[in-house]
Amino acid sequence: MSNEPATEPRWLDDEEQHAWQAYLHATTLLEDHLDRQLQRDAGMPHVYYGLLVQLSRAPRRRMRMTELAQNAKITRSRLSHAVARLEKNGWVRRENCASDKRGQNAYLTDEGLRVLEKAAPGHVNAVRAAIFDRLTPEQIGQLDEICCMIADGLQPQGADLPWLR
Repeated sequence: MSNEPATEPRWLDDEEQHAWQAYLHATTLLEDHLDRQLQRDAGMPHVYYGLLVQLSRAPRRRMRMTELAQNAKITRSRLSHAVARLEKNGWVRRENCASDKRGQNAYLTDEGLRVLEKAAPGHVNAVRAAIFDRLTPEQIGQLDEICCMIADGLQPQGADLPWLR
């Protein structure tokens, strides 16, 4: 038991509560919108699209599985399941890591790259219509600044993060 006195929570004021609820509402709707668009137009969930994008941007379209999990902010177990599905589709292949016999790389196949290139225009149109076409250039800059500030403040050092397990 701690000997420190209990402190009252710093409750959100009305403006903060409104902003918080608006953020939750918008991010939930946005994720659902993007997921439905990709399912409909490309036959894959948004998380799979994100993995294909990560691999397409990696040198030689390869990335260590642990790094891919960390970049995607998903557990290694969830990543393993997703990669298994992507392998079944012929879009990704696992390879042993040459520098570490215990590690594996995920490799974006030529077929996976073709699928990604076919899905990308519809996805970027959905992102543009949902976000950027609704904002002024000034608001886009503010959104970038706010999101970076939040993300920077949430980057814990040495924490037990799910994507590091």
